[in-house]
Amino acid sequence: MKALVVDDSAVMRKVVIGALARADITDVDQAADGVEAVKSCKEAEYDLVLLDWNMPNMLGIDALKEIRALGQTMPVIMVTTEAEKGRIVEALKAGATNYVIKPFEPQTIIQKITEVIEKAKG
Repeated sequence: MKALVVDDSAVMRKVVIGALARADITDVDQAADGVEAVKSCKEAEYDLVLLDWNMPNMLGIDALKEIRALGQTMPVIMVTTEAEKGRIVEALKAGATNYVIKPFEPQTIIQKITEVIEKAKG
């Protein structure tokens, strides 16, 4: 399984990569903003994307829309500091599979990753 972790914080990317490793996902690429995320999705196929909402150059929600416009259907977990219902609904309507509110406990994101993987397997 190949994953892409997108966050402008290198520390947060490391935290998420650690959570992925605990879910036995070790083939992981990284991107620091939405522009890099879209570029990565054009160049590689991913089984899972974890995408931060608030980033420079291109917001995660806009990157998600562009990734879906490319025809990419992999599960996407949106990561955000905003627990506002409208933002969550917007992410789900744009094609997010699930979401995680920052800050989070490692077990929370591991659980979301596991749920998304199990759902994708059918």
